[in-house]
Amino acid sequence: MKSMGLKSRQTKTHKYKHADEAHKTHDNILDRNFTPDAPNQVWTGDVTYVRIKGGWCYLAVVLDLFARRVVGFSVSDSPNSTLTAKALQMAYQTRLKPSGVLFHSDQGTHYTSKAFAESVTDCTGMVQSMSRKGNCWDNAPTERFFRSFKTEWMPKGGYEDIAEAKSAISSYIWGYYQTVRPHTFNNYLTPIETEKRYFNKNLLSGV
Repeated sequence: MKSMGLKSRQTKTHKYKHADEAHKTHDNILDRNFTPDAPNQVWTGDVTYVRIKGGWCYLAVVLDLFARRVVGFSVSDSPNSTLTAKALQMAYQTRLKPSGVLFHSDQGTHYTSKAFAESVTDCTGMVQSMSRKGNCWDNAPTERFFRSFKTEWMPKGGYEDIAEAKSAISSYIWGYYQTVRPHTFNNYLTPIETEKRYFNKNLLSGV
């Protein structure tokens, strides 16, 4: 390089001085209290990988803990804040914008980011709660949903592509998990049937 008059130029490493301000964690308010008294009191969220040919795609879900019902989900080729925000927005819209929901997740960057915090702010009165670092048991019901999907529905070799994965995930959630699959937590009723009985009981009692 010296004989040819060449000089080495390297890009300087960029240091994010405000990294701690951009990503904020929250206390574990839920504290493994996985049995709320009614729907739309506690939602939990998490992200898992789904194998596709040549790589992975990612599934984010939002679970209402009352009946273990999936109220929002999203699939993407990247496990980022856009993915988790879309799942939360779907939940908020489909549940008719409930107020004061406690949203619990792990401390992944897709939940601690400023972008996700802005999505939470858009949900009236929503409060964030987070698992202790590295403790999957603090979000056990959501982890259990992922395990059920992967053992009951997903082929061992995964899916051909992200489009096939999205279709299969939708079929599992809407066509099986919510409406057909009995859940031990619900005394072997489906999530939708459990919620239906709750609302019918309150309607009859005038609550």
